[in-house]
Amino acid sequence: MATTQPAAVDRPPTIHDIAALCGVAASTVSRALSTPDRVNIRTRQRIEAAAAQLNYIPNSQAKALSSGRTGAVGVLVPDITNPFYFDLIRGTQLQLKAAGYTQLLVDTEESDEVEASTMEQLRKSADGIVVAASRLSDDALLAAAAKMPMVTINRDVPGVPAVLIDTPSATSQALDHLISLGHTRIAYMAGPPTSQSSERRWTALSVAAEERGVEVRRLGPFAPKTQSGAAAADAAVHSGVTACIAFNDLIAIGMLQRLRERGIRVPEDMSIVGCDDIFGADFCNPPLSTMASPIEQAGRVAVSMLLAQLNPLAGGGTRSRSVMPTHLTVRASTGPAPAAAVATPATPATPGLG
Repeated sequence: MATTQPAAVDRPPTIHDIAALCGVAASTVSRALSTPDRVNIRTRQRIEAAAAQLNYIPNSQAKALSSGRTGAVGVLVPDITNPFYFDLIRGTQLQLKAAGYTQLLVDTEESDEVEASTMEQLRKSADGIVVAASRLSDDALLAAAAKMPMVTINRDVPGVPAVLIDTPSATSQALDHLISLGHTRIAYMAGPPTSQSSERRWTALSVAAEERGVEVRRLGPFAPKTQSGAAAADAAVHSGVTACIAFNDLIAIGMLQRLRERGIRVPEDMSIVGCDDIFGADFCNPPLSTMASPIEQAGRVAVSMLLAQLNPLAGGGTRSRSVMPTHLTVRASTGPAPAAAVATPATPATPGLG
């Protein structure tokens, strides 16, 4: 194995110094720092730790700093208190740090106005931005992307590089799971009206429901917060459904709390499925069935795509779109449909609730 000598003090550290410290090839170091999804996670973590230990700054980044760039990247999220974004922020932070960039984290407060003004301000203080779940219109995002390098997460606009978490396919898995338990009257608890993710999930769910011959109602919209769960639960009970697929885990957790207050048992009387598998979803009472996603990896990939825009001569090519797979995690919040619901034909949809 190669010796693990630190970099010489009279020159900046290189990928060869990191390779020597980790006992791997320089090409492996290059891949780990530029396209991390192509490197084993343990090897990548060792390389990132070594890069931090040596205070490594990529050549491309050093040149950027000397040419007047800021060496910073903005990361915009709509609600920093939402646990969904914890892993995403960690992924962008680690990937930016490994590449020698500073992360500027901004909470846009679910506001398109705050988001737009922040983007304008970051043009002076950041080299590029990663925008999660943007609330801006397609035209506004295109205009912003024309002014500075940008990658979006969970927002698909032609002409803007994007990382998409494939929750629409997971909604079909959730639907099949509920159907297998005997549920035929199911509700989708929609997210914010400006959320493209919510619209994509509803479209996929309604198509899958029609193919399978079951009734799915769209209720809401609801703010993506735990406090919205009470209104969502009340709407679900009033609609007569026996199962719900919520826009996110926060709404689902709020529903569990409200249903318990009303004496409605989960899953005996109603089944609940969330989305995102946030921290704490498995600590609920009962533990929440939910759609899980590689959220940290989505953040890393988004940063890699942005760095490819900032340093096109560094190699590795550029991607305009990357899709992250998802899967359903089944826990105790879903169970067989109530016997009466199975024995009784589905009632017509209540006007105004479909």
